[in-house]
Amino acid sequence: MKMERAVARLNTRLPSSAQQRSQLSDSTPHLSNQTACTATAPPAMALATPLRHLVAAQPAAPEPTGAPASLTFPLHHHGRLRSRFAASPPTAGTTRATRVVATAAAGRPTVLVTEKLGAAGLELLRAFANVDCAYELTAEELRAKVSLVDALVVRSATRVSREVFEAARGRLRVVGRAGVGIDNVDLQAATEAGCLVVNAPTANTVAAAEHAVALLAAMARNVAQADASLKAGKWQRSKYVGVSLVGKTLAIMGFGKVGSEVARRAKGLGMDVIAHDPYAPVDRARAIGVDLVSFDEAISTADFISLHMPLTPSTTKLFDDETFAKMTKGVRIINVARGGVVDEEALLRALDNGTVAQAALDVFFEEPPPKDSKLVHHENVTVTPHLGASTMEAQEGVAIEIAEAVIGALKGELAATAVNAPMVLAEVLSELSPYIVLAEKLGRLAVQLVAGGSGIKGVKVVYSSARDPDDLDTRILRAMITKGIVEPISSAFVNIVNADYVAKQRGLRIIEERILLDGSPEVPINSIQVQLANVESKFAGALSDEGDIRMEGKVKDGTPHLTLVGPFSVDVSLEGNLILCRQVDQPGIIGKVGSILGKMNLNVNFMSVGRIAPGKQAIMAIGIDEEPEKEALKLIGETPSVQEFVFLKL
Repeated sequence: MKMERAVARLNTRLPSSAQQRSQLSDSTPHLSNQTACTATAPPAMALATPLRHLVAAQPAAPEPTGAPASLTFPLHHHGRLRSRFAASPPTAGTTRATRVVATAAAGRPTVLVTEKLGAAGLELLRAFANVDCAYELTAEELRAKVSLVDALVVRSATRVSREVFEAARGRLRVVGRAGVGIDNVDLQAATEAGCLVVNAPTANTVAAAEHAVALLAAMARNVAQADASLKAGKWQRSKYVGVSLVGKTLAIMGFGKVGSEVARRAKGLGMDVIAHDPYAPVDRARAIGVDLVSFDEAISTADFISLHMPLTPSTTKLFDDETFAKMTKGVRIINVARGGVVDEEALLRALDNGTVAQAALDVFFEEPPPKDSKLVHHENVTVTPHLGASTMEAQEGVAIEIAEAVIGALKGELAATAVNAPMVLAEVLSELSPYIVLAEKLGRLAVQLVAGGSGIKGVKVVYSSARDPDDLDTRILRAMITKGIVEPISSAFVNIVNADYVAKQRGLRIIEERILLDGSPEVPINSIQVQLANVESKFAGALSDEGDIRMEGKVKDGTPHLTLVGPFSVDVSLEGNLILCRQVDQPGIIGKVGSILGKMNLNVNFMSVGRIAPGKQAIMAIGIDEEPEKEALKLIGETPSVQEFVFLKL
């Protein structure tokens, strides 16, 4: 039944659309190697979406075919084209199961699972991919295997280091952490490699909170010690007198999902609850009846302290001698978060001198801890072997949650639980979807206009919108423009995970500007303009009066349109491929060019002409479905009054 519910949830997702990626040879423009910084991304938000081109996996690159990448008259430039295609989208009416089988038939990805995962999660993974369960691998064995897999699923014991990502040689596309904490995964290395990291933060929330409360009560009433004493044949009622929870102050350090659930349960036990978390919303804490206080106030006034913070450089050994010295004498501490946030030697000293009366620990700096650990054997310490998420329900839930996230990422979807990619609300992403396509195509068009050898140093992106800048999240649009500019002229693979990093490494400085328009903010963006400054252009008509390559586009009826080339206004749907012609504005040119394309059996799907003034220069933008033969382009270039033209692949 649980498996059926999991499949039902998978069935609610929309299929991703296919996309094409092209890469030109080294004779095309290169990116400057000078150091520069990309625009700083604002803080991440929640939830994400299925859009293949945001996190599509890097396919293997076949050898160049030798086909022309762009041809310009009178300036000739013969590049070489390599095309790579994502899987075709499913046909209408196919079910999730059908799509899974189709994927398997087309070539299944491989998933390596290095720690035990619930059966329901494994079943989901096996329906989609080849699954290799290899437990207790050494670091060397993991590095040897990782280059053969597309996804890696781990729990807390497997360290996914920079060396692991380097050993993957670009094949590893997603790392799934079956649990909340991701301190065992090198996020920076993953981001540099364009590898999405996802976790399972919700399924074990209740289990971890329940375990914290169980340790809280067991510690307060000496349950573990009394149990061991009685089993040893002793009857020591007076020795194991405990303390009551009612009316005591509990300080929750880290008010996230688990911390807030512990707070709810502690309130039900009659405890006064305070919390410290610099990122927690005040209104959410108040809704539970919890006061947010400073770190020092929390630790100095609490009778009980429950730790629920992640392990980061700033929280490592945060609870040291100095911190314990600020606590109320006789405080009791519970830790079901990360062992590394506590300096265990300092805790041992605090227990011995009475500053800390008792401790209940589910996690340790080293797991498993040494058998002769003084902390583990201390009579005032209650310990469990990292059981926070160890309920049958949580194990199954975590397995399903991480399997869904990994499958989604392998299908090119941006998972809601991605931890190294900017998250965008689902409704915002749905609204921006056609602009995401427009952004990548504008970047791809602009870079194809740069003459070979010109270093691209600066990109300016101008968004025109009636919306307040604070209500317009452009991070994904910036990433897609970076993708469009970088991929056709380099060997780099760019996605939402590594776009800013790739841009910075290649000295590509992206400046974003927003123009606030009058009117209704119902439409998120009126236009997107991409400007490449200080570069030579293959097509002089694309240069603005300021001398930069300038391309602008809009979304019309859900379809991206090119609306500006240099100073010329056009209106052409960005579908298929594009031919731009600059000519003298006179009768008959459109007919002559159209006749050439017709004779070559090339279908024109869109045509638009923009001009400065009657009888002056004009630009003709022609959308065609197929890539034209070299002879057809040569005939267009020889047409009287055609001053230059360029063929651009979309």
